[in-house]
Amino acid sequence: MSKNIVEKIDDRVKIRTVLCSVSDKTGLETFIPGLVAVNPDILILSTGGTYNAIAQILGKKAGTCLKQVSDYTGQPETQGGLVKTLDFKIYLGLLTETYNEAHQNDLKRTSALAIDMVVVNLYPFSDTVAKKYVTPEEARGNIDIGGPTMIRAAAKNFIRVASVVNPLSYPTVLEILEGSKGYLSLKDRFDLSKKAFEHTALYDRAIAGYLASQPFSSVESCYTPGE
Repeated sequence: MSKNIVEKIDDRVKIRTVLCSVSDKTGLETFIPGLVAVNPDILILSTGGTYNAIAQILGKKAGTCLKQVSDYTGQPETQGGLVKTLDFKIYLGLLTETYNEAHQNDLKRTSALAIDMVVVNLYPFSDTVAKKYVTPEEARGNIDIGGPTMIRAAAKNFIRVASVVNPLSYPTVLEILEGSKGYLSLKDRFDLSKKAFEHTALYDRAIAGYLASQPFSSVESCYTPGE
């Protein structure tokens, strides 16, 4: 399979569509209204508890700029939130290249939107396994799948998409957007990409380290054999 070699991009990308799903909701109360103030036509796609938090933050404005991911994709979340964002329309929106005609045709064919920014941070795996008497099953349940996938897709496609993984970055990102009338440059996106891959690398390292430390007997004791 041949891979795309991209030569033509837009240095500055306007942030029109944002995908937001965070475990740590610190800073959303200023970041989200800031995004809306910079671009009143912005669309924020969100899930679960993050959607509810943003709806409360925005109040009446939520009706015009906030949408459930499930309403956007047409696929309801599975029980327990197991599958929320793993959908073709989401990843087409994250990975699509601006000057790739086939990608643009796919967007039209599926009525998908190009997603310009992800605001995502991950289940607190390290905090979970640091607790006394945590079981391997409890740890397993706190392994985030959709979050790292969204982050990696956005970070890979830094030629168009911004990946924001740390609430401490919100003020800087907002300051740049306010000064540029809603645009982020290639340098801005590349700098965020580096932070994003570091974030997922540390997360995976924590999971690998925990699993390596567990004797099989502790795993086996969590479960009752099925028939």
